[in-house]
Amino acid sequence: MVQSSVLGFPRMGVLRDLKKANEAYWGGKLSQSDLLAEGKRLRLAHWKIQKDAGVDIIPSNDFAHYDHVLDHIQLFNAAPERYTSQKLDPIDEYFAMGRGHQKGGVDVPALEMVKWFDSNYHYVKPTLQDNQTFSLAADPKPVREFLEAKAAGITTRPVLVGPVSFLALGKADRGSTVNPITLLSKLIPVYVELLKALKAAGAESVQIDEPILVFDLSAEVKAAFKPAYEALSALGSAAPSIVVATYFGDIVHNFDVLPAFAGVKGLHVDLVRNPEQLEPVLKQLGPTQILSAGVVDGRNIWKNNFQKSIELIQTAVKALGSDRVIVATSSSLLHTPHTLASEKKLPEEVHNWFAFAVEKTKEVVILAKAIADAESVRAELDANAATMKSRAESTRTNDPKVKERQAQVTPEQHDRKSHFDTRYAQQKEHLKLPLFPTTTIGSFPQTKEIRIQRNKFTKGEISAEQYDDFIKKEIDLAIQIQDELDLDVYVHGEPERNDMVQYFGERLEGYVFTTHAWVQSYGSRCVRPPIIVGDISRPAPMTVKESKYAASVSKRPMKGMLTGPVTCLRWSFPRVDVHQSVQCQQLALALRDEVIDLEKNGIFVIQVDEPALREGLPLRKGAERDAYLKWAVDSFKLATAGVEDSTQIHSHFCYSEFQDFFHAIAALDADVLSIENSKSDAKLLKVFVDEAYPRHIGPGVYDIHSPRVPAEEEFKQRIEEMLEFLRPEQLWINPDCGLKTRNWDEVKGALTHMVNAAKFFRAKYTKA
Repeated sequence: MVQSSVLGFPRMGVLRDLKKANEAYWGGKLSQSDLLAEGKRLRLAHWKIQKDAGVDIIPSNDFAHYDHVLDHIQLFNAAPERYTSQKLDPIDEYFAMGRGHQKGGVDVPALEMVKWFDSNYHYVKPTLQDNQTFSLAADPKPVREFLEAKAAGITTRPVLVGPVSFLALGKADRGSTVNPITLLSKLIPVYVELLKALKAAGAESVQIDEPILVFDLSAEVKAAFKPAYEALSALGSAAPSIVVATYFGDIVHNFDVLPAFAGVKGLHVDLVRNPEQLEPVLKQLGPTQILSAGVVDGRNIWKNNFQKSIELIQTAVKALGSDRVIVATSSSLLHTPHTLASEKKLPEEVHNWFAFAVEKTKEVVILAKAIADAESVRAELDANAATMKSRAESTRTNDPKVKERQAQVTPEQHDRKSHFDTRYAQQKEHLKLPLFPTTTIGSFPQTKEIRIQRNKFTKGEISAEQYDDFIKKEIDLAIQIQDELDLDVYVHGEPERNDMVQYFGERLEGYVFTTHAWVQSYGSRCVRPPIIVGDISRPAPMTVKESKYAASVSKRPMKGMLTGPVTCLRWSFPRVDVHQSVQCQQLALALRDEVIDLEKNGIFVIQVDEPALREGLPLRKGAERDAYLKWAVDSFKLATAGVEDSTQIHSHFCYSEFQDFFHAIAALDADVLSIENSKSDAKLLKVFVDEAYPRHIGPGVYDIHSPRVPAEEEFKQRIEEMLEFLRPEQLWINPDCGLKTRNWDEVKGALTHMVNAAKFFRAKYTKA
């Protein structure tokens, strides 16, 4: 009998309950016992949802108060000494690693946080020492949560990050040189102990995630799988059976690793991202191993096409037999919203096209039943076929005018009028900026009052005129504070914006929007991605009114703020019926019109953010990556190249690990790049030296994800490190990212120290 399985479930709850509980705890408004009780309530609710849907294999240990990789850092007692030495309560030590801690005489920054593969989810990077040791936590979370579910009458399959992925996704701490993968022999005994404990608790099966198998792996990392899984498989009946899970790509290029898994029960592969790997994978399985077929998309919100999925599953059943096939989600459902039932305002036609996490649990069950007896779910299969037909034939999806404009795009539209040297000479004269110019990335705190007034306007409780007056006052406040801070290039603070993608999507044709479809990005931070359902165009200016007003009351250059085409695409739920390059070019044309309109209205510094550019990079080198970089760079240039030489184009990127595709960063031809860099080694900036990068760079000098306010000396130290790799005239001083999630006290304190540090170096190098 074909079984159904979910690899993981969203953590936040139907109303972002976990976010609210975490933030209440951080703010001192919720006790630790109440916080932990809320976590338990959510876990039980999520297990019950899956059980009630009829899912056969339900995950546990997929829940995390902050991040599942951070859970494993604490599970293995692998927290760096700077945290353990503070003698904080375990939950406070946990949060300190995730977001920093600055109270009660304790002052520690957060660990580095980076994107989870090519998703918009962020994980906390294991940070390891030369003398690293591992041991199992006294009360192991996977065991505790398995028993929690068991007590509620629900049998679960615990989920673990695999030992090779845990190490390969980690890094050496500052001051250490250890290659993390060389620590495997120290880590494996901890996994052995954990598996034995899970077996003793009653677990019959465990899911061990090894997602790095979709990467191009070094010989050293590949070799690590054999000793790891030989040791785990050798436990036999003393441990639960193991299903190794991969996702976000294919594993065909790593088939030479698969003999390491000869002793495991089965293998999970992502057949949404790469359905063509099915038949090669089937040939690699051992005579009794099972296949977990990931056919229900864990990364997008479109209803599953049952007909196509059934064809894939039947191929597997024909090769293996029904007892050796599991119908599963392609990955954890962490990347999808909680439930479509909360959406009351979507057009009925469109509403019927979607499936969120709760609905996807039902999809895997229907598909498993359909293999055994299609007639038992005939009504569901027929309804699904009707939905596929409706979406394919809908008039919402096609706009002939958009396609006509795309057909008229020329190569010349992708290039600025002059080379950077010529542009910069005009910008220097026009903007009159000092050495080490200071700025911020765009947003200022989204205060409670801003959210209240936006909510009132959305509900029609205040007029558009009243709301506009409120926004102007918030812009006035942002400019007043920037005057006091003595920044060099101002921003208007974005008080009118709910989200850096949703705000634009709401002003473009081709999008639809949800009210409760929140997805975790990191920690307690959630986003509500808009959904692209048709061809995209801009019916009217989107940001000109606020930027023009801000410029009119500013004494320094005002920076117009836009989200770039790649990020608008990546941080939306994109269409699956049109290639992403087509959608991205449509967004670029809409943004090109906006950039030109900003310039016409007196905005001569324009930042087009592309924090998702690296996130969208295909995980493996080759033709797919080359093609992506070509259309992604072309889209950015198409959006930004329509301005005069004297207008300065900025862009912002998350993460400074550009070595693999630096040529594409350079090809963007932005006048100024700002990059998230505060928790990365400044040596990563060496690539700008090696490649003789000619334009200007603003590596982030402090971490905005943490409430911690760095001392002025920390800023000076960071700038000093950067000057080892960048020329003084090349360096801008700015935070890592936007400041919307911080409060004003944190912002003023940090920016005061940042500006003072910049002035210190300005004076030093001016005298020199």
